[in-house]
Amino acid sequence: MRDWGTFLFLTLLFSAPAAHSQSDTESAYAEVFYSNGKLRIQAYLYKPDGDGPFPVVIYNHGTRDGRERASVPFQYIGKMLTRAGYVVLVPERRGYGKSDGPVWWQEVGNDQPRLITRLQAEADDVLAAIDHLRTVRVADTRRIAIMGWSFGGIVTMLAASRSSAFLAAVDQAGGALSWDGHAELRRALIDAAGKNKTPTLFMVAKNDRTTSSVTTLAEVFEKRGVPHRIIIYEPFTPTQGTKVAAPGHAVFSAQGASVWEGDVVRFLGRYLTVRASDKRDDVVAPNVQR
Repeated sequence: MRDWGTFLFLTLLFSAPAAHSQSDTESAYAEVFYSNGKLRIQAYLYKPDGDGPFPVVIYNHGTRDGRERASVPFQYIGKMLTRAGYVVLVPERRGYGKSDGPVWWQEVGNDQPRLITRLQAEADDVLAAIDHLRTVRVADTRRIAIMGWSFGGIVTMLAASRSSAFLAAVDQAGGALSWDGHAELRRALIDAAGKNKTPTLFMVAKNDRTTSSVTTLAEVFEKRGVPHRIIIYEPFTPTQGTKVAAPGHAVFSAQGASVWEGDVVRFLGRYLTVRASDKRDDVVAPNVQR
């Protein structure tokens, strides 16, 4: 089930120093905990300067094999989005950081259907975060978006398909590393796309393992008339980490943030910073490539 090329790549990617200077990537955050049933979930909360209330973005991280119990607050995401005027919540997926529960591969093993059950449970954890955000004074929980990279992109799509709470979603190469070899995952994501009504920005690099994990879902959105945009970036090669078959997957790390920051901020702004009555309901540039 586990891809050891990906394991080595992501381990080195997350253990290497950030490509940008501290002042470029770091932002202050508060460590918080919230509950989903019997599980206690760790999260990092970022707030812009000012009294608010501010729109909210929930960010879902990807896999970091070998460093599951390290605390990784994704400060480049916090800085990027607070600078754009958003409260940001970055939950540690169950089994990561100080969040309760086993790591996903310990629970799933080689059982493909069990992976989908596990990822749906992680989507439950994300939906439970909304109740916590309602206790944050400066957070406007009427304006929430959800965003995720890799496995976090999968969780993003599953959560958005099950809730009307999100005004926008961003899928950064969700499932790209697993798509070709995992029929159950393909079915689950296509099914989620068939139910999803959340305007979504789909993003992937040409030299990721596959672009099909986002283009297939974008096609479902287009057929259903759900507002969306798809961006396929030019090949990206990380300066840190080891060479693998999918270097483009790293474009959504801190190393590649300058490539896509503007696209994310513009898309979120379209849905989070205007009144609901002002939003257009058309499909947004469904076949854009960069």
